[in-house]
Amino acid sequence: MNVRLLILAAVLPAARAGEPAFWRWAPTPPMGWNSWDNFGTAVTEAEIRQQGDYMARHLAAHGWHDIVVDIEWYQPTAHGHGYQPGAPLVLDGFGRLWPATNRFPSAANGRGFRPLADAMHALGLGFGVHLLRGIPRQAVRENLPILGTDVRARDIADVHSVCPWNPDMYGVDMSRPGAQAYYDSVFALLASWGVDFVKVDDISRPYDEHRAEIEAIRRAIDRTGRPMVLSLSPGATPLSAALHVRRQANMWRISDDFWDQWLLLRAQFGRLAAWSPFRTQGAWPDADMLPLGRIDFDSRPSRLNPDEQRTLMTLWSIARSPLMDGGDLARMDPATLALLTNDEVLAVDQDSAANRPLFDRDGLIAWTAAVPHSADRYLAVFNARDRIPLTPANARFASAPVTADPASAATVNIDVRGGRRLFLLATPTDPNAEGITAVWRRARFVCRDGSEQPLGAAPWLAADSLWDSAAIRRDARGRPVGLAAQPAALITYAVPPAAIRFRATAVAECGPSAERSASLRFLAVVATAADDGRPSALKVAVPLRSLGIGGPARIRDLWSHRDLGVVHGSFAPSIPYHGAGLYRLSP
Repeated sequence: MNVRLLILAAVLPAARAGEPAFWRWAPTPPMGWNSWDNFGTAVTEAEIRQQGDYMARHLAAHGWHDIVVDIEWYQPTAHGHGYQPGAPLVLDGFGRLWPATNRFPSAANGRGFRPLADAMHALGLGFGVHLLRGIPRQAVRENLPILGTDVRARDIADVHSVCPWNPDMYGVDMSRPGAQAYYDSVFALLASWGVDFVKVDDISRPYDEHRAEIEAIRRAIDRTGRPMVLSLSPGATPLSAALHVRRQANMWRISDDFWDQWLLLRAQFGRLAAWSPFRTQGAWPDADMLPLGRIDFDSRPSRLNPDEQRTLMTLWSIARSPLMDGGDLARMDPATLALLTNDEVLAVDQDSAANRPLFDRDGLIAWTAAVPHSADRYLAVFNARDRIPLTPANARFASAPVTADPASAATVNIDVRGGRRLFLLATPTDPNAEGITAVWRRARFVCRDGSEQPLGAAPWLAADSLWDSAAIRRDARGRPVGLAAQPAALITYAVPPAAIRFRATAVAECGPSAERSASLRFLAVVATAADDGRPSALKVAVPLRSLGIGGPARIRDLWSHRDLGVVHGSFAPSIPYHGAGLYRLSP
């Protein structure tokens, strides 16, 4: 047993009766950094070392630990957030992926990731890598042997099991001889490099189709004898798999990729609430990475405003999600550093119990948790409402469900006189809307003089849509003919002063992978001058008895580190729209 394993054996808690031993490897939600949000497929060794140096100096004392190299570290020409079909990958003679030495020079001469892992360990950090489910297609084309067997790559590959968004791998048919040996060889290699954390992608969805490979990966890790934390991605992992997945992995994604968009953040409330009963020490539902600071190749800061960033950290902490930052640590601004180093907030994520949602009153939300070894309670409150209500009751147009059937298209024709802003919202009405595009065809403002101003004649004020997909459609002459976006989508326009109506046809377009029966709901909301008088915050009232506190309670604000005094009966802090508060209540 190596020195690291001896140390872990000394400090990790003893396994509880009947629980998987690997739960001990993540006794608290993992905290670390992942290269995807900022560096995409193109991260280099120099950049990884830079991130590790920053974490060791500024974040490790607050519990941040793992540095994870995300996808395509084996692809010499990788760039951006996309993929290159047919690009040559770096493999060894047994079909296993190896670091591209033009990007990771210390991997040369057969050293692999060992030198980089050693460098992170010398800083007191853990080192992690990303893998895609399966075996490289290149290994199958070359029909490379499987280590320790007399079978070859073609004997175990399932060429019909492919990732829908990445061209690198085929699935492995676990019913074939040599299949488990292949996975054993892959994780034995990672263990020899000193890897502490493995994110396996293209595996949680569709879960049942990949169940055998999930179990094979669990066996392979256990056989190495090295405590490698296992993360499964992407989501949404189905709730029906909850009992199975937590006996296979230390963390698993509950959604598709989470980026810096309010609509995506709003959707995580329901998912984390649904997964809360299945969280256990060592097995953590994962709400995905924290897109904070500088991201997207240092091209921009996070689009979440300060209130939304506090909501993100509060929700992840009270729900005990893993915390994996995605921004460029080396270019971290003071506000982001303060978010990531607030020890009173991080303690909720790392050391609380019985975490659960209390209520969701139309977007006024509360969660609570116990403070271990204390009668105190943690309380998180959220105002997830929009200051201008984007609801059917406040909309000037609300469609029935719209499907790909042209007969379900909806005609939009609303009065916008006196309007200052127009909000166009498209949301799925069922869980099968992946691959659907919302389109506002011939979307235009009609002016008093009868002239028309199409959307696209002037830029939008804001666009929040899945995968940043909002786009103006134009005809062959470049004239705007409509607006399209993947839902959930919210596009905001200024209403021209001369406009009296807004007209469009709302349709749903099906991509090749979409179910034609999937449906969307379209809303059009107009904000007027009167809306400027709406309050900037709302009170979220929580009865103390709902927290198990029968008398008065002393309140501490964990974000500001301020004691707020004593309350009786209930606590009702004012929370800004899209904002959050996090408190410790002492009876």
